[in-house]
Amino acid sequence: MERVVGTVVRGLRCPIINQGDHIEEIVVDSVLKASEMEGFQINDKDIVTITESIVARAQGNYATIDNIAKDVQSKFGDDTIGVIFPILSRNRFATCLRGIAKGAKKIVIMLSYPSDEVGNHLVDLDQLDEKGVNPWTDVLTEEQFREYFGHNKHTFTGVDYIDYYKSIVEEYGIECEVIFSNNPKSILEHTKSVLACDIHSRLRTKRILKANGAEKVYSLDNILSESIDGSGYNEAYGLLGSNKAKEDSVKLFPRDCQPVVDTIQKMLQEKTGKHVEVMVYGDGAFKDPVGKIWELADPVVSPAYTSGLDGTPNEVKLKYLADNNFADLKGEELKQAISEFINNKEEDLVGAMESQGTTPRQLTDLIGSLSDLTSGSGDKGTPIVYIQGYFDNYTK
Repeated sequence: MERVVGTVVRGLRCPIINQGDHIEEIVVDSVLKASEMEGFQINDKDIVTITESIVARAQGNYATIDNIAKDVQSKFGDDTIGVIFPILSRNRFATCLRGIAKGAKKIVIMLSYPSDEVGNHLVDLDQLDEKGVNPWTDVLTEEQFREYFGHNKHTFTGVDYIDYYKSIVEEYGIECEVIFSNNPKSILEHTKSVLACDIHSRLRTKRILKANGAEKVYSLDNILSESIDGSGYNEAYGLLGSNKAKEDSVKLFPRDCQPVVDTIQKMLQEKTGKHVEVMVYGDGAFKDPVGKIWELADPVVSPAYTSGLDGTPNEVKLKYLADNNFADLKGEELKQAISEFINNKEEDLVGAMESQGTTPRQLTDLIGSLSDLTSGSGDKGTPIVYIQGYFDNYTK
C-alpha cells in the first residue's frame, strides 16, 4: 500500500535525569519502550534527538555564583568591568550576572539597542524613529534613554531589564552604571577591562576591543572554561549556553557530547539491527514573529551529532516542478514525472532553479528547531524526540 504519511515526530517521556545517571542507557531504554508501547517500528535513518539539558544534568555540569565570582575576580582583579552586550534573560543571564557582580568592584553594563542579539527588545524601532535616535551612532546614558523612551517592559516577561540588571549588581553593594550603544568601542570610555557577553558575535567584539586599546578582554566562553573549586565547566563554551538552576547556581552547556551520541547509536544498532542517527540539541534557532526573538541563546544548536546528520538538505521544490518543468501534465502522469525527476536529481542542487525556495540550513539546525518545538521548554516532559521519515521524499 502506498504511504500517505511523511515525517512523523514523537516526543518521548523518560525518567527525571539526575547526576550520575547513565544517559545512554536511559535514552535507548526509553526509545525501545516507546516503540513497543506505541507500536512503531525502528527503521534505518530514523533520528533520536536529546535535549542538552538532560545530558548536562547527568554529567552534573553545574556551577555556583561563587565559582563564577572567583573566576571573574582572578581575571579582572579590582578593575571596573565593562559587561557588554548581555542578552536580556532571567533564565540565561541574570544568575551569571550575580556571579560577575560578586567578583567585581564596579560594573558598567552596556546594552545594545533597540534589542539584544537574540531579539529581546528594549525599545521599538518606531520609537527610535520618533525621537530621531540612531542606534548605530548614538551612545546614550541611562538618564538619556529614560528621557527618550521611558520605562518599557518586555513583551512576554513583563520585566524592565534595565532596572532588573542594575538591581542585581547593586544587591552586592557594587556601583553600577548602565549605558546604551551598539559599538564595542564605546565601553572603552569607561574602562579598558571588558567582559563581552554576546554569543554569536563575540569574536568580532573582542577583535574590535583589542584593536582599540582594551587591556583585558574576555568573553563568557572564557568564564568557567575550566573547573573552579570542583565546579562544572565547559572547555569550549564556558558560561555560554548556561541556564538558571537555582538563584545561586547555573546548569552549564554539556561537555563531551560526541561519545554520548556515538554510544547511543551503537547500542540501538546492537539491540535493533537498525542504523539510527543521534543528536544532542539546544535552542532551535527560529524567530518568533510577535516578540521578534530569535530563539538561539545557546552557542550552537547541536554540540554533537552522528555523521549521517552532517550537511544540508538536497531537495527540489515540488510546486516549481509542477508549475514549470511539467506544467502540461496532470494526475498520474505528473506524479510519475516528478518522481522520476527526484530519483535522478543531481547530488548537489545548489544554485539550481528546481531547488529555489527549499530551506538552505544545516540539517542539525533544521532538526534542532523541529525537536525544540516538539519538546518545548515547559512541563511536557519529553526531552527525547524520535523522528521518522525525515529523509524520505515524494518517491518513498
